[in-house]
Amino acid sequence: MKGLVHRSNGAEALRVEESPRWLRGRFAGEWVVDSRRALLMFENGHLPVYYFPLADVRGDLLEPSERRTACPRKGEAAYLSLRVGDRVEPDAAWRYEHPIEGCPDIGDHVAFYWKALDSWWEEDDQVFVHARDPYKRIDVQRSSRHVRIEVDGQTIADSGRPLLLFETGLPTRYYIPRADVRLDLLRPSETRTSCPYKGDASYFSVDAGAGLHEDLAWTYKAPIPECPKIEQAICFHDEHADVYVGGTLLERPTTPWS
Repeated sequence: MKGLVHRSNGAEALRVEESPRWLRGRFAGEWVVDSRRALLMFENGHLPVYYFPLADVRGDLLEPSERRTACPRKGEAAYLSLRVGDRVEPDAAWRYEHPIEGCPDIGDHVAFYWKALDSWWEEDDQVFVHARDPYKRIDVQRSSRHVRIEVDGQTIADSGRPLLLFETGLPTRYYIPRADVRLDLLRPSETRTSCPYKGDASYFSVDAGAGLHEDLAWTYKAPIPECPKIEQAICFHDEHADVYVGGTLLERPTTPWS
C-alpha cells in the first residue's frame, strides 16, 4: 500500500493508504458504494475507516444533512443522509470538503458509518462489524502447555492441548477443547457478539457455586474460514478468571473487558 502521512509532534497521528481491495456496500437492495480505489484511514484512537472517491458512490442516493462536526486533524465534516425509496438512514455518511493543512487529500472522498449499510463486501466475501485492519494479525496455534482455568477456587477447565490465539494488541487467549471443560458449570447466555476477524461468538455464564459470573466464556461455533482452528473450543475471560499456564498463575490483564 502507498501511504500518505500526516505527522503531529513527531508521532504518526493520521495516515491514509490506498487499498488494493474491491469494496462494495449495499443498502435497501442497492449498491451504494462500488470501489477499487478506496483510501483506508488510520487515526490514533479510532478504528480504520474507508474513504471512497465520490465517483464510486451513488450520489443520487445521498442527501445533505444539517449536521456538522469538527476534527482538529481533518477539519469540518459535513454529513449526508442515505435514501432509497421509503428507507432513510440519517447522517449515514460524511466528508471533509475542505481538509485542513496537513490532512491527507480526502476532499473528494466520502466515508460511511459501517452499521448504516445493510452489508459490506471485500471482493466477493461479506465482511462484518467494521473495516478490517490489514496490519492486525491473528494466529491460532496448537499447544501442549498445561492450561487450567479456575473460578471461585474451582477448576472449570483443565487441558494439555489448548489452542492459543495471538491477536495484535490483545492478551493471549486460551481456547479449550470442550471435552476439557466442566460444561455442567456453564450456563448458555443470550449474549452474542461479532468480530470481523473471527466471526460470531456466543457466550456462557459460569456458576461455580459462589454466584453466577455472567458472560465469562465464549465460543465461535462456526468461525470465518480464515480462523477455523477455534471452532467449538471455549475461551474464558482472563480478566475475571484465574488462569494457570504451566502451573503458574497469570496476572490478570487490563483490557476493555476488565
